[in-house]
Amino acid sequence: MIISHIKLKNWRNFKLVDVNLQERVFLVGPNASGKSNFLDSLRFLRDIAKPGGGLQKAVIDRGGLSKIRCLSARRNPTVEVSISLADSLSHKPNWTYEIGIVQENRGHRQPILEFERVWKCKDKIIDRPNSDDRKDKLRLTQTYLEQVNSNADFREISKFLESILYLHLIPQLVRHPEAFGVTSLAEDPFGRNFLERVAKTPEKSRRSRLTKIEKALRLALPQLRNLTDTKDEMGVPHLEAVYEHWRPNAGKQREDQFSDGTLRLIGLFWSLLETNSLLLLEEPELSLNSSIVSQLPSLIHRFQRQKKQQVILSTHSAELLSDKGIGGEEVLLLTPTNEGTKVESVASIERIKLLLEGGLSIADAALPYTAPSAIAQLTQFQ
Repeated sequence: MIISHIKLKNWRNFKLVDVNLQERVFLVGPNASGKSNFLDSLRFLRDIAKPGGGLQKAVIDRGGLSKIRCLSARRNPTVEVSISLADSLSHKPNWTYEIGIVQENRGHRQPILEFERVWKCKDKIIDRPNSDDRKDKLRLTQTYLEQVNSNADFREISKFLESILYLHLIPQLVRHPEAFGVTSLAEDPFGRNFLERVAKTPEKSRRSRLTKIEKALRLALPQLRNLTDTKDEMGVPHLEAVYEHWRPNAGKQREDQFSDGTLRLIGLFWSLLETNSLLLLEEPELSLNSSIVSQLPSLIHRFQRQKKQQVILSTHSAELLSDKGIGGEEVLLLTPTNEGTKVESVASIERIKLLLEGGLSIADAALPYTAPSAIAQLTQFQ
């Protein structure tokens, strides 16, 4: 399944978002416009649905409802997230899930449900608060989404959300996880336990993925071969590869000798191979050569054709967005305003649409609209 539509209200930067999504989605906008916060709305639903999660934990992990609620939310303070799920873009939604959250007026001031609604096709099968909720308000501190006893009729939504994968791999964390004394996050979004994740994968799948990754890497790094996983004498997992050079016997290197770009490419390829569900990527171009970055959209498309997965990514890269295969309907432009960030499909913006029809790429037609209006004055900074 894919998320074919998303609606956000009073979510972080956004007073209102109401847009369709494609199988590939590129989020573009200036710094601090809300690209990461857009992705986080989907991680939020995943955090509610996953085992050990739930509404209360998902809100607390983000600093409380006051940190989630848009600063422009005044008359109606309800934070709302709504998604529609379809088998493909050519199909109508099978499911729609909506949640509205407010804060208790008194007492513990914990987040509670203003509403929770589920549609199966056109039939509304869940509509909360219901009569039981009104008798016991404590029930509104939990969603049906997180309760296996209550989500049987729409567990397909819960399973889909649980499987969402987010990646923003930080090479330093992969190389030296022991140097960062932080509690590991369950989803490991920054790659601190990436090597353990690889090692715990069943051997047949692990070998197959590493072989495919090596073939892809050799196009960018011709001197690399024999990518594999191994363990040291202490049982700690590592990645290892042979780098050919002028000496007769090529030298073996482990991940602590890999470049940032190599590690990020391995993480990207692994994630594309690992999941059939929604993959969220944060600036995948970081640390990569521009010639590699320019190939990422077509690479992602090839993976998608094989696995039928949806990919939503944020980017600032002109090289990545220069791919003429990216359609205007695949790109969401985020524009900060005094009343929160506005989100529009590039295909719906007439001035950009005309440039695309004239043969310009997204990089040439849309990226200029992401530059801060006063950026030229930065050269005068002393």
